[in-house]
Amino acid sequence: MKKVLKTLSLFKTQFLVYCAILISAAPVHSEVPRWSGSVKSLSIYGEEAPAELFPDYRLSSNRLRLEMDWHLERAWQFEAALDYQYLWRNPKSAFSLPKKTYNRHLDMEKTWRDDDYASSLLQVDRLNLHWRTGDTDVTLGRQAVGFGRILIFSPLDVIAPFAPDALDTDIRRGVDALQAIYNYGTDGQLAVTAVWGEKNSENSLLATWTDNRYGLDLLMITGSLRDRPMFGAGLAGSLGPLGLKGEFSVYEGKDTNKAGGDLHDIFAVAAVEAWYRFGSGISLVTQYLYNGPGVGNPKDYNKVLLSAPLQEGLTYLLGRHYLMVAPSYEIHPLATIQGIVIYNLADDSVLLRPTLDLNLADNVTLQIFWTSHIGDKPRTVSAFQPPEPRSEFGMIGDNCGLFLKYFF
Repeated sequence: MKKVLKTLSLFKTQFLVYCAILISAAPVHSEVPRWSGSVKSLSIYGEEAPAELFPDYRLSSNRLRLEMDWHLERAWQFEAALDYQYLWRNPKSAFSLPKKTYNRHLDMEKTWRDDDYASSLLQVDRLNLHWRTGDTDVTLGRQAVGFGRILIFSPLDVIAPFAPDALDTDIRRGVDALQAIYNYGTDGQLAVTAVWGEKNSENSLLATWTDNRYGLDLLMITGSLRDRPMFGAGLAGSLGPLGLKGEFSVYEGKDTNKAGGDLHDIFAVAAVEAWYRFGSGISLVTQYLYNGPGVGNPKDYNKVLLSAPLQEGLTYLLGRHYLMVAPSYEIHPLATIQGIVIYNLADDSVLLRPTLDLNLADNVTLQIFWTSHIGDKPRTVSAFQPPEPRSEFGMIGDNCGLFLKYFF
């Protein structure tokens, strides 16, 4: 597997050249490019975290996105997107723009530091060419890659998953990849996906199989994820009005004897999820998650924060066992109440976020949210040592905010 990844790495610096060659080889006749985009503004006020780990903070993240979708006759499609983010925060140490991006090899971004409190990021989030012939689809370049079926947090969504409490999940982050999909039958697919990172050890090569048999959606995935051999599987179906899904993935840890590596030689992520809509109109999604990259003792949470799975975004949680609940209820055609509850079963800490979604116009939405973090506060051991965690969500202060989105 490593030899295959090393061979693939010889081509990773040629993404843009490949795209240019493929576009020049595509048919001359084409449709007019279609343009779209969005403007998003997220404002958050957060309270001081316990034990003075984090002061009161204010954050404003404003994003402008411009997308182009260009069909070059029936078999070819070119996609591109520019994303600009302006981040203001106070204090200046509260948040920062990401300094390292996994699953990307090409340097197609530019950052500015306007002052101590503001910074900007301009990035190419999409740049790919899609080709379809018969039953085969091939996409080359920066693109969205997602796996899994579970809604809240999928153990099979291994490339660039969203955090279970993420606010902005409209657009998946683009990765530098080559994906080939063979479609067979009504619902069957066989696919190979190669993703390039900054270094060879961050490359991924995955094979997937999906199909629908006897009313069940089946999914299997295997290969190497950033130098970790892995295997995963999942299924989704229903019992009458009750939707049921189950997924798991198993990994061989890497650099377990090094700082910043995996904490475990072998670890797994697994989840079971149920969805039900009551006669009252309330929809409820409930999930149990086993988070193998985490730990069972809160004293070791600081090790998880520095470990590779969390730094790479393979997981966003520190513990092992979780119960997650996501209710939703439409109180008016233009207003929906929803929320997320994440309960750490080991340390009894809770993240609770109710949200009010308002449709202000056909293409304008507003989210009003409040996040409460409940749990044992960190313990101060001495003036010369950092506070000792006693629960996951007890380390975080409450926050509230507004999220305004405009699509065009």
